[in-house]
Amino acid sequence: MAAISQRKRIWGWFFFDWASQPYHTLLITFIFGPYFASVAAEYYLGTGLPEAAADARAQALWSTGLTVSGLIIGLGAPIMGAFADTTGRRLPWIIVFSAMYVVGAAAIWGMVPDGSNLWFGLFAFGIGFIGAEYALIFINSQLPSLGTEEEVGAISGSGFAFGYAGGVLSLLIMLLLFVEQPSGKTLIGLDPAFGLDAAAREGTRFVGPFTALWFAVFMVPYFLWVRDAGPAGTGGGIGAALGLLGKTIKGLRHRLSLSTYLGSSMLYRDALNGLYGFGGTYAILVLNWSITSVGIFGIIGAISAALFSWAGGRFDARFGPKPVIIAAIWGLMAVCITVVGMDRSQIFGIALAPGSTLPDAVFFGCGVLIGGLGGTLQAASRTLMVRHTDPAAPTENFGLYGLSGRATAFLAPALIGLVTTLTGSARIGVAPVIGLFVIGLVLLHWVRSEGDRTP
Repeated sequence: MAAISQRKRIWGWFFFDWASQPYHTLLITFIFGPYFASVAAEYYLGTGLPEAAADARAQALWSTGLTVSGLIIGLGAPIMGAFADTTGRRLPWIIVFSAMYVVGAAAIWGMVPDGSNLWFGLFAFGIGFIGAEYALIFINSQLPSLGTEEEVGAISGSGFAFGYAGGVLSLLIMLLLFVEQPSGKTLIGLDPAFGLDAAAREGTRFVGPFTALWFAVFMVPYFLWVRDAGPAGTGGGIGAALGLLGKTIKGLRHRLSLSTYLGSSMLYRDALNGLYGFGGTYAILVLNWSITSVGIFGIIGAISAALFSWAGGRFDARFGPKPVIIAAIWGLMAVCITVVGMDRSQIFGIALAPGSTLPDAVFFGCGVLIGGLGGTLQAASRTLMVRHTDPAAPTENFGLYGLSGRATAFLAPALIGLVTTLTGSARIGVAPVIGLFVIGLVLLHWVRSEGDRTP
């Protein structure tokens, strides 16, 4: 078999971001999430609840799905990472979790618009989401093998930029050819492609099979060009893996920078995921947007994410990842404060004229920053983790990174659900993410920019 060049390996690795990004762009944030929220809200309205209460109930149900998925991901991530390091094999796990991704995404088709199987929709979404996040742990663990410490920042940023470009393209295809507007036509005035029934919202529901097919096709370059290149396994089964994991966790008390970074990233990435998970539902429930408008919002956000991620990778390479992370968090906190402070009738207590489009314009601006700064934050965080990673156990270390990103993945959705329920407001319900960003920013004070690999 011909040798695979490093350039091809890097591009193959990029293609995972391209293939997997639609799960976040199409399913979590801009199409399925808002579709789920709108269906759930209509269902609860039909039970006699007033509109505000129905919206709050819909947002709380969506938060439940994200909470449960986050718990499963957080608890399993470091165990599987340690097991992969003891066996020395990562690609078989990526194949298994890729299959979960495809099956879960495809099954979303079955969630009908009358709201009679909301829990089925959450279950299908959760299966695919868990597969996507578990696969990402193993993909991230391959980053240290793709370049030197000086190179991985630009590689990570370029990977996210390439992925967001895929997200933009997939979202455009869905909006132009499939997602039906209230008129029953797509954004360009066509009936949904393939004869899909607009009345049954089949064009919107097709986002599940479309996302599954997109992933299956564009993972081909990854499997052709990327091979297991990490350290050889130490041997042993699940017992050895758990022992290795236990040793690593105990060792964290001697590594202040790593342990503090895991705690910091746990909170600020949880806050970011809260923005991603509830941005589209906020637009539907608070601003009364259509799914098509949310999709256009998504295109703007994804384009800015691609551009910001690429530029952030260059800043990362020049200044290091920590300053990039800090700047991104400050920007995202400003966005959160703005989002919580407005609705259709006012902005920060200043009344607006009936029918004012200012909230729409402001939220579109927020979308640019959520997408752009969110992409930059994720890319730089991945680079800073490389600087804290033991070269002998990259998957286990990135399993801990996955744990730090998902151990409290239930926290943002749960807090949003709780505050939404207590206040009866989908707008105020988003407020807890501000506190998570603040605590994550404070903890970064003890994180060393150059990393910490010494036990």
